[in-house]
Amino acid sequence: MSRTESTMVDLGTIAPDFALTDVLSGRTISLQDLLPDHSPKSGLLVLFVCVHCPYVQHIESELARIGHDYLGPDGQGPIAIAAIQSNDITQYPEDAPGPMRDQALRLGWNFPYLFDDTQQVARAYEAACTPDFFLFDRNLTLVYRGQLDDSRPRRKDFGNDIPVTGRDLRSALDNLIAGGPPLPGQRGSIGCNIKWREA
Repeated sequence: MSRTESTMVDLGTIAPDFALTDVLSGRTISLQDLLPDHSPKSGLLVLFVCVHCPYVQHIESELARIGHDYLGPDGQGPIAIAAIQSNDITQYPEDAPGPMRDQALRLGWNFPYLFDDTQQVARAYEAACTPDFFLFDRNLTLVYRGQLDDSRPRRKDFGNDIPVTGRDLRSALDNLIAGGPPLPGQRGSIGCNIKWREA
């Protein structure tokens, strides 16, 4: 397991378009499906995650709570949310669509879980690690990228005992909903590197 930090793409970047299969519904879901023109939602949260990564496993229950709190149980909350899995499933079959679906159902994730088979979407977003978070306003302009919070999974050579709260991401979400400017002092996410397909 290698520790990789997010690339911290420039704030103000426009969300790259995509159309990917949702492993829960089997439907193809596009960026515009998530946040169509004239949507009343305040923004869109895109998170790059996977099944096997210990960093994701450490926070996956908090992601379910964020889905409940910001997307809402009926999908009518202020934030649209989508998770994307981009790892090469030839090397990591535990991240394939079947296990993805099992993960989402086990946790009660109420947002689409999209499979980026070609890895083109991860490259377009400059995603580097799992987890990696990108928050866009209603104009699909990047206002936050970085960590969920300061908590890290406890391992023999690193990690901490800080509880998982989602503090950093929740602050950015609340700030966006309130109409504030991008928060200063954003800190990069840390996780496992995305498992790129071998050339």
